[in-house]
Amino acid sequence: MHDTIKERAAELGFDLFGIATVRPLDRHGDRLIRWLKNGHHSGMTYMERNREKRINPGLLVPGSRSVIVAGMNYYHEYNPPENKPVFARYALGKDYHRILKDRLNVLLEFIKVEKPGIEGRVFVDTHPVLERAWAQAAGLGWIGKNSMLINREKGSFFFIGILIINIELKYDKPAARDYCGNCTRCLEACPTSAILENRTIDSNRCLSYLTIENKEDIPPEYAEKARLKIFGCDICQEVCPWNHKAIETTIKEFEPLPEILDYTTDQWKSLSEEEFYHIFSGSAVMRAGYKGFMRNVRSGT
Repeated sequence: MHDTIKERAAELGFDLFGIATVRPLDRHGDRLIRWLKNGHHSGMTYMERNREKRINPGLLVPGSRSVIVAGMNYYHEYNPPENKPVFARYALGKDYHRILKDRLNVLLEFIKVEKPGIEGRVFVDTHPVLERAWAQAAGLGWIGKNSMLINREKGSFFFIGILIINIELKYDKPAARDYCGNCTRCLEACPTSAILENRTIDSNRCLSYLTIENKEDIPPEYAEKARLKIFGCDICQEVCPWNHKAIETTIKEFEPLPEILDYTTDQWKSLSEEEFYHIFSGSAVMRAGYKGFMRNVRSGT
């Protein structure tokens, strides 16, 4: 059954696949609690809720037995000209939430046909699930020093989707080895020193947080460092040696929006709210909203 599901997942465009048994993630839970206590989640107060469910999916999905983890490559060779606003690669195309959810639901229906009576739920960044921890538990890779899930063959430019079901399956071995070694390129390259020694991120300083989740003005001490980054930041992934062999995604929905490639700085500066919603409807950029996006444009250009 494991191999049959894996084959179907590959047909649906997933590049990585693994299955882990449902259990409490005590070690990752301890790290989460320390991160919250230190205030490193900044304004993401939703991270304080449902802590028990984040650690133990058995509380999130009663009767659950297996966590299916699937990764989908989103990498694009994206090199904007100097002095042109920059978007994080994950937001270049259509919103990944819907794309992964739709395909994982197709996978769930496939499993139900193979094994009648199965029940399950799909999760893609919108519920209290520790996706990277489960990806590591399912053998997809290790959590690097920049807190990203890294795979030796695929790097870290991929989305993670979770499918939790109520039957036991053949389980993959967890990723036991850390291949970061003595490398500290991500820590050294981070312009705001947001990457901490314990493989966590101080969101108060992270340019991704400051330009996406943050609802306030970007602090003056980081505004200059955020220059030209008007939605997210890829620096810690770009310098990672494991991404040097990253290949282009084959998912058409992840192809860059033409406006992102073609708009000039002046066009972004003069963007109306109506234009914003026309361009980014169905895009992850909607997360910042028009007000947050234009704040980034003004701060960054």
